[in-house]
Amino acid sequence: MDSPEFDELDQRLVSALVLDGRAPFSKIAAVLGVSDQTVARRYRRLYAEGELRVVGVRDTERLGHTRWMLRLRCTPDASVSIATALARRSDTAWIGLTSGGTEVVCTTESRRPEDHEALLLGKLPRTPSIVEIGAHQLLHRFYGGPLGWFTKDSALTAEERAALLPVPVDPSAPIRLDEEDDALIAALARNGRASYPELQKATGRSESAVKRRLDQLLRCGALFIDVEFDTTRFGFHSRALLWITVAPSALAAVGAALASHPEVAFAGATSGPANLVAVVICRDPAGLYTYLSEKLGTLEGVRHVETAPLLRQVKRLTYAG
Repeated sequence: MDSPEFDELDQRLVSALVLDGRAPFSKIAAVLGVSDQTVARRYRRLYAEGELRVVGVRDTERLGHTRWMLRLRCTPDASVSIATALARRSDTAWIGLTSGGTEVVCTTESRRPEDHEALLLGKLPRTPSIVEIGAHQLLHRFYGGPLGWFTKDSALTAEERAALLPVPVDPSAPIRLDEEDDALIAALARNGRASYPELQKATGRSESAVKRRLDQLLRCGALFIDVEFDTTRFGFHSRALLWITVAPSALAAVGAALASHPEVAFAGATSGPANLVAVVICRDPAGLYTYLSEKLGTLEGVRHVETAPLLRQVKRLTYAG
């Protein structure tokens, strides 16, 4: 995973942050075998030039929230403005333009049924530039969320990975979010590496209370620290959304296979004509073709694949426009 712009140390630093986005620079430096100052300098450069962001994210699947993927076919002159308007909403993520720029794909999170109904049945149908709306409920996540695409690389050794892995999530731990958690999660959504004094200021709670509650949220899996960055800076220029129709009896097996593929950044079962959706990242169109023909195409049970190359990513996890 070399790149003419970002080198091996940059890649190793991003890999470390994907494993533990809140790890102190001193700990990362010790694992990578460089100085604290080098790690801090590289991080600032990646932040400024590579659109690197470390953010706190609610795990919607662990919290039991409903997630949808929307496919909005628009008039060509309106797709960018519609995608931008959606990107400004706090209940959206992963917004991209596909199909020659005439389709906006967007994921939404609904904590309450009425939240989704207001968007899908109220606002969007009244938008004249949208000519068709497809809504597909995400039923199961095979890969994604806390498991980032960059964790599949080989930039770190097994020993380095083990040294950086945080305390694992306890799936039996009870989950309960209250209103006091909103300020903490909002602060981490702005900066997942915010210090405890900064989180104290944002929440009005003591440092010890903030630390204890953050540890609880991370341990139970209600919250995870994610990293967003521009994959093209590391030489990966071909991204596509795949709508896959699979025999129902093979859905679990195909989903598990996709989760193991290095190219797959997200895979989930979905409602609608296609019962599986995936996001793949490849170096170039030739790499995408190879993936479709030699990996995905050979999986037993795959009946049909619609490939929608991603022309522009308007929103990943955050939007600063």
